[in-house]
Amino acid sequence: MEIDVSINGKSLSIDIANPYKVDMPSVVKEISSFGSEMGADLSSHDIKGLLARMIKGVAGCEHGCPADAKGLVYHGYGQFKLNYVEGGILSASCELKDKKSLELKVFPGF
Repeated sequence: MEIDVSINGKSLSIDIANPYKVDMPSVVKEISSFGSEMGADLSSHDIKGLLARMIKGVAGCEHGCPADAKGLVYHGYGQFKLNYVEGGILSASCELKDKKSLELKVFPGF
């Protein structure tokens, strides 16, 4: 599984070896550090909760998509605009306080 984080067109890719045992504090720290490098404050966004839901929505797609991706898109998550992309990909986007854009994508690992 792969997580792609984009802030104003600059991106960071994070590989997740096992989507059922994600070191979420480490992933969130990496994303927060990337945000800081890009001059974006991500502290007011629940990145941890969003990613946990996105990973759950995509994990297991190889056994019949989507695992729970469309349900997450239907219900939404905070200020994020969610989209299901064919092939089991979930994306979430929002505008940050400083008018920068944040986009997270979770790609299944198959």
